[in-house]
Amino acid sequence: MTTPSPSPFSFEDLRRAPDVEGPNLVAVDASDRLILDEAADLLSAAGPGEVVVIGDHYGALTLGVLAAHRVEGLRVTQDPLVAELALAGNAERAARAGLEGTYSSGDLDAELVRGARVVLLQLPRGLAALDEIAALVAAHASPDVVLLAGGRLKHMTLGMNEVLGRHFESVTASLARQKSRVLRASGPIQPTTAELTSQEYPRGEFHEDLDLWVAAHGAAFAGTSIDIGTRYLLTYLDQMPEDPSDVVDLGCGTGVLAAVAAKRWLTAQVLASDSSRAAVASARATLDLNGLTSGVEVVRDDGLKSRPAASADLILCNPPFHSGAAVMPDIALRPFDDASRVLRPGGELWTVFNSRLSHASTLRKRVGPTEVMGDNGKFTVTRSVKRVKAGE
Repeated sequence: MTTPSPSPFSFEDLRRAPDVEGPNLVAVDASDRLILDEAADLLSAAGPGEVVVIGDHYGALTLGVLAAHRVEGLRVTQDPLVAELALAGNAERAARAGLEGTYSSGDLDAELVRGARVVLLQLPRGLAALDEIAALVAAHASPDVVLLAGGRLKHMTLGMNEVLGRHFESVTASLARQKSRVLRASGPIQPTTAELTSQEYPRGEFHEDLDLWVAAHGAAFAGTSIDIGTRYLLTYLDQMPEDPSDVVDLGCGTGVLAAVAAKRWLTAQVLASDSSRAAVASARATLDLNGLTSGVEVVRDDGLKSRPAASADLILCNPPFHSGAAVMPDIALRPFDDASRVLRPGGELWTVFNSRLSHASTLRKRVGPTEVMGDNGKFTVTRSVKRVKAGE
């Protein structure tokens, strides 16, 4: 009897990098393992190009499929760029260890799921994000597609079953295991032409007070609304530089700040940057809806990694303080460091953040002199001036 050779792939070898790493932050969890176990028979029977992975956190699903089933033509989409980079790094290490098989990475669109018979999904937190995914799968995947959507029990709601039920005839739940569960959706409901149009993303909403359209894909933060932190920052527009030549919306989300900047500073070059696929697509749609396509660039970037140093006069930022479900105030250090590098000497960084965070002192250390411009009890707005170094 021949003993099978050990698999070159091990969950324990997965890393989160370049995302934040720490003792309580993992690259694989029980929901990844449960999804793969629930999908095992379907994956074994799947043909080339019939498997899609959506929302893989750091590569556990993608590499787990390749290691156990050697699926050909595997298609993958991940919203955060850091997740995509983590998967690429993990895949490279696994390949050096002997793992065979490849995958292709792309956008969340009809082509991604076209003809798919098995779709593995790490459940997104927002119902709108799940609705966009479920609608695409139901409309464009194979008629016998099975969607296996898993997550941690503490993040799952009955609303997720209801969303899937709008797009699939059958939605059932697995038994819970290690505080995780998988929802199995099958029998895609084919929408009418009118329904297909109404289900399309991005959605748009006009905000009369700002004379601004906002467009959003399902996974975009705040959707088509304008979050209250951004609104508070916008009340300080009149105190910002009068005529900047290069303006950056760092962590742009749906592109509200970039759109307002493009309307206010007509001669400025405006850059909107975000690591999220949904955010970048939403920001582009927001700018299109407002007729602001000239002099504005939208990029998907890990912060401002691709931008040259000393290339901006003004940066606007509403930084995150979560990494997944974990509250991590230090996650803002990256955008602050990026802003410090990209600002020209004397340039300004305007930041809005939750008032319970001690970002003002951090900004003084990492960017330069920082003044608290306002605090409404919930949010704080600061103005940081890039420190001029000796000899500059």
